Amino acid sequence: MTQEPQSEYLVVKGEEITLQGKPILLKGAGLGGWMNMENFITGYPGHESQARAAIKKAIGQEKYEFFFDKFLEHFFGEDDAKFFASLGLNCIRLPVNYRHFEDDMNPRVFKKEGLKHLDRVINLCAKHGIYTVIDLHAAPGGQNIDWHADAGNHQALFWEHKDFQDRTILIWEHLARHYKDNTWVAGYNPLNEPTDSEHTRLLDFYVRAERAIRAIDPYHILFLDGNTFGADFSHFGDPLPNSVYACHDYSRYGFPNPPADFGSLEQVAYHERSFNRKVEYMKRIKGPIWNGEFGPVYQNAHDGLPDWKEINERRYNVLECQLDIYAKSRASWSIWLYKDIGFQGMVYVGEETPYMTRLKPFLEKKKKLAADEWGCDDIPVRDVFDPLEKWFLDAVPSLAHRYPQTWKPATHIGRLVRNILLSEELCHEFGKYFEGLDFDELEALAKSFSFGA
Repeated sequence: MTQEPQSEYLVVKGEEITLQGKPILLKGAGLGGWMNMENFITGYPGHESQARAAIKKAIGQEKYEFFFDKFLEHFFGEDDAKFFASLGLNCIRLPVNYRHFEDDMNPRVFKKEGLKHLDRVINLCAKHGIYTVIDLHAAPGGQNIDWHADAGNHQALFWEHKDFQDRTILIWEHLARHYKDNTWVAGYNPLNEPTDSEHTRLLDFYVRAERAIRAIDPYHILFLDGNTFGADFSHFGDPLPNSVYACHDYSRYGFPNPPADFGSLEQVAYHERSFNRKVEYMKRIKGPIWNGEFGPVYQNAHDGLPDWKEINERRYNVLECQLDIYAKSRASWSIWLYKDIGFQGMVYVGEETPYMTRLKPFLEKKKKLAADEWGCDDIPVRDVFDPLEKWFLDAVPSLAHRYPQTWKPATHIGRLVRNILLSEELCHEFGKYFEGLDFDELEALAKSFSFGA
């Protein structure tokens, strides 16, 4: 008897993700920094499109295309897939930037080379028994207000202009046509960490995306992030069919300047309450849980902290605590992240590689300026920013209630002043580190990201 076509796909049944009727938990990591680069992952300042523009200006179009093709090639290869599978992990979340598929100056025209590396990695993962989730981390206009949406500003204009949403639907139709028959693709994550201040536009978009994708590909699961960076499901209604709702569950105890050292039973209980609040919707609808992002950042010997090893041990304990909580809820999870330059990744680029040695002075400067938002220690610049924050709050007290309310005023100010304005100017300096390099030297930089380099 031949099987029905859908029998090889992962399918949502009740509270479980299933394969041929049997429950399966997806456990893995996100491949951040690859087809959606991020400043703290690969070392540039600000937004990916700005850093790319600075590099292109420094080395020209031909070398620019060569370097980034090699970067994508070396960032994840067969040795990475083998290692990932050896850890007992079975799913990689693949963040992608819409600019790989179409261009703002030539919208709705899909690039022939856009799927080259995505195909390669999906096939490599399949070869080693690893599922993939395609995650649109950066959509046209920016679906959230942070750097990783690569909009270059502090507004999520995706929600203000229907044209951005129309283009995103076309991108998902393009991806669905291409991957509809690939059963090693676990599913599609239509938007990463949306921030819709009105809360209802996101729900309307999910309905529209589900209809558009299902018209082409009726089988793949949709992984749908909650609003406000994956934490808020308070406005969600009835679930969409064959969909998994996804939270993101970062712990403040896993980052610099935590409320206290982690280790007490009370702190464990706090993490349980926090997670249960985020997944209350999933439990109410009796659906599966997927935690699409979580994980601490780490210190190293160069941070100037004498107790850096002890700090990391406490952060490992936070991670262990979270994994225990997820196991109790039978939640699938994807840790953030797999690979970076030594801040949060499971594996990292070696300090003696050409990339790290060349950029070392710039990385040190960027850190002192607290230019990146993610996991930054802003203590060195607080003497500048504390008075600025007070000035703002005295002038406009409403800043304390600005969406998202989970952000403190200092975060809103730091986003605009350091993460955008300062970082835009730092991009010019970053680009100069690539000036004068020949093709071999550029490949050596890209190869620094290869497994075992």
